[in-house]
Amino acid sequence: MKKIIIPLFSAFLLWSCSKPEIAKAPEPKGFELSNTMLESISTAKVENRLIEDSYSFYGKIAADANSYIDVFPLVGGNVMSVNVELGDYVKKGQVLATIRSTELAEIQKDVSDAKTDLLVAQNNLRVAKEMYEGKLNTERDVLEAKSQVQKAQDQMHRSSAVSTVYNVKNGNIYSVLAPISGYIVHKDINKDMQLRSDRSENIFDVANTTNVWAIMNINESDINKISLGMPAQVSTLSYPDKVFDGKIDKIFKIIDPQTNAMQARVVLDNANGLLIPDSKATIKVSKSEDKTALSIPSKAVIFDDNRSYVVVFKSRTDVKIKEIQVLKQLGEVTYISEGLKEGEEVITNNQLLIYRSLNN
Repeated sequence: MKKIIIPLFSAFLLWSCSKPEIAKAPEPKGFELSNTMLESISTAKVENRLIEDSYSFYGKIAADANSYIDVFPLVGGNVMSVNVELGDYVKKGQVLATIRSTELAEIQKDVSDAKTDLLVAQNNLRVAKEMYEGKLNTERDVLEAKSQVQKAQDQMHRSSAVSTVYNVKNGNIYSVLAPISGYIVHKDINKDMQLRSDRSENIFDVANTTNVWAIMNINESDINKISLGMPAQVSTLSYPDKVFDGKIDKIFKIIDPQTNAMQARVVLDNANGLLIPDSKATIKVSKSEDKTALSIPSKAVIFDDNRSYVVVFKSRTDVKIKEIQVLKQLGEVTYISEGLKEGEEVITNNQLLIYRSLNN
């Protein structure tokens, strides 16, 4: 019996020692951004900056009054042609309208008479000098002739100046010229209209809109919130997604009794012509406080279940969700009081997809 049991026990031991080990299951892999997702995201650093306050006001776009010219007819007469319409762009010196006027004939006659008088006076002076040399008159006669020449020259200069002002050419046609380059924003003249010489109303307004004004209305309770030089961002209904930058350059210290509002002016560059006078505008102004706070782009913030979060990025394998406490949101900038450190990077694009993936 002993000879049989011992070999069996030894075989069991040999089988136990040679039994293959069972392979261990691999540990689950952590979150990692794919190459596609990594290329699609953008990040921004948490920065410490001065806190800004922002206020919104309503107003309108207005033409620069310093580049807004009323055009009056200098003569009366019959309107032969009107060459422009409202909204047309005109260049300085362009003919806006033509008027047939008898007044121009009088101006031309004055110039002609002045020329004749000057020639006569100059001839009389020549004769007086010749007679003086021949001892046939006195020096006083020569001086009198010179005086008449001077009077004739003065009259000639006056007549020529009037002719220049009226832009008199040959004939009796008066041309209304554009005084500046700009847009026709007012027109009160039509072909075949009879204009009186004593007319007091203007027939055209020309506005140069290279620069325009944004006039903002400020309620009495908000007057203490604005000051000269404050940065301003203007938007209009025509281009709601476009912002025009400027600053407050004048505050009108008068309150309109009808609206109980005071006005302030923002000068805007309008070289592209997008800002149209009399269009409605929203003006946002901002000013810096004396304290600082950590700030991030507003587009990085995720709102979920009445809480605010951001996705912090360190590497493709180190991406975390952090809850933040929002101190103030001002347009594209959000100030925070808790949750982040200066210099950390937050994801500002496609962060919602990553947030959902990390929460699953």
